[in-house]
Amino acid sequence: MRIQAMAARSRGEELVPWTYEPAALGPFDCLLRVLACGLCSSDLHMVDNHWGMSRYPLVPGHEVVGEVVDIGSRVNQISVGDRVGVGWQRSACFQCHDCVSGREHCCNKGYQALLADGYGGFAEQMVADSRFCFPIPDGLPTDVAGPLLCGGITVYSALSSAGMTAGQESQEIGVIGLGGLGHLAIQFAAKSGNRVTVFTSSEDKATAASRLGAHQTILTQPDGRPASAPDRPLDLLISTVPIQLPWEAYVELVRPGGALTFVGVPPGRAPLPLDAMILHRRRLLTSSIAGRPMIQETLDVAARIGVRPTIETFPLAEVNHAIKKLRENRVRYRAVLMVE
Repeated sequence: MRIQAMAARSRGEELVPWTYEPAALGPFDCLLRVLACGLCSSDLHMVDNHWGMSRYPLVPGHEVVGEVVDIGSRVNQISVGDRVGVGWQRSACFQCHDCVSGREHCCNKGYQALLADGYGGFAEQMVADSRFCFPIPDGLPTDVAGPLLCGGITVYSALSSAGMTAGQESQEIGVIGLGGLGHLAIQFAAKSGNRVTVFTSSEDKATAASRLGAHQTILTQPDGRPASAPDRPLDLLISTVPIQLPWEAYVELVRPGGALTFVGVPPGRAPLPLDAMILHRRRLLTSSIAGRPMIQETLDVAARIGVRPTIETFPLAEVNHAIKKLRENRVRYRAVLMVE
């Protein structure tokens, strides 16, 4: 069997058709017929080898939704015909303290990234470790499920770890930035019954934030400082932007005992006012993806409360056009390649 894919043959190059022969399925492996795959900025980092772990030819795509067409001898949690999703992580050791605690994304012994240790979902088929294949709930359409496997998990796990509640007393939650991550954070927070304040630099995004469920939007000044304070102090503030901001101004918006959590990665060091945090016992957290239990929880919660990524779809053959739009920051808010 040979797999038809789109691959970068060397660093920074456009993707071209490429065919490869996968290894025979291992006992826990499965073969997927790819139905759709999200295009994320992390795919561009891998194409450009910004993180120094890319191997070429490189087949991007780590927000994969596919149909199981074959399984290894020890696969028992999914079956042929199931619709499943695969995210950033390919596999783990399953034996270390973090793995047995449901934090496989923190595994330091056998962690494998989908794109660094194999081939991704910009292809007609893909081999995956079945233990990192997650059943897609019936209520989630195929085209929107992919971005939840990366961007959705990133923000949901951060909000949950920072103490976001659902169905209880409403919390005040702030979201910095309205993009691929921010538009999902707004929905998870608002649709869980919380009051959401969004900080953004543009009027059109302020309008979009309201449509997504934000109760208040605050424009930021040219230096990134919020033009005003929220109506109420924030229980939780999540930053989804990859830029430096005047963090001391944002810390002051968090109530005593509240939390500031980062999922966007600013360049360099982020100067934080520790005195203001210590004085009022404000908490600082960071987050990336999540372990397997929370990944499945993210999908289930999104299906139940109606979180839906805002997407632009492209045929797989137009992947380079989609990449160009993403590089130019013209995608609102997630790009998805349709393979079927």
